[in-house]
Amino acid sequence: MAEQVKDLVCGMSIDKDQAATAEYQGQTYYFCAPGCKAEFEKDPEKYAQANGHEHQH
Repeated sequence: MAEQVKDLVCGMSIDKDQAATAEYQGQTYYFCAPGCKAEFEKDPEKYAQANGHEHQH
């Protein structure tokens, strides 16, 4: 079974191996779709600091 990770933008649980990824301050972040990755990349500090708080699409 693939490891599950959480998309910090929308809160969705996804397979780590199938997730879109972005690097920020030496840490890898995982996303369900390119749109969530793009949203993260607009303001990564917002999501990195709010790690665990869910946002809706």
